[in-house]
Amino acid sequence: MRWMWIDRIVEHDPGERLVAIKNTSLAEEHLHDHLPSRGDDPAVPLMPASLMIEGMAQTAGIMVGAVNDFQEKVILAKIAKAGFSADILPGMTLRYTATMDRIDSAGAVTRGIVEARTNDPGEGGDVWQMIGKINLMFSHVDQNMAGLEFPEENFVFGENFKAVWGASGLVC
Repeated sequence: MRWMWIDRIVEHDPGERLVAIKNTSLAEEHLHDHLPSRGDDPAVPLMPASLMIEGMAQTAGIMVGAVNDFQEKVILAKIAKAGFSADILPGMTLRYTATMDRIDSAGAVTRGIVEARTNDPGEGGDVWQMIGKINLMFSHVDQNMAGLEFPEENFVFGENFKAVWGASGLVC
């Protein structure tokens, strides 16, 4: 993965569940480009929903890849459902909880919950609020694209992924 949209893995129940955290910050360039100031309206830096979907895809994809010790090339095949009820602003923290519905040699089906907290004690910063649900389908590329050549290196579970996985105290 070239861009990581999760910062840390905080829970892992192999084959069943994986929980990851993403902290949003004004240091992230994508926030500045989303709803810039116009006329008298001030800028409203938001994390785009597409990047929250990608964060869940990375969380769930890691869970799927871990089942076979990252030997399969796992790719997102379908966003079956995605919906959000709140905006994410700089300084907020996201928690992605992915659960496995089904996995076999062809791929996997996952469900995900996205929660947010403000990190502001005055606004209940220690309380997680559900802001979205995302259902995803993954494919094991080597199993489903017979006859096509893919690089030997695992293009999904690269060095950035290994850094997040290792920093979370997990071994691959």
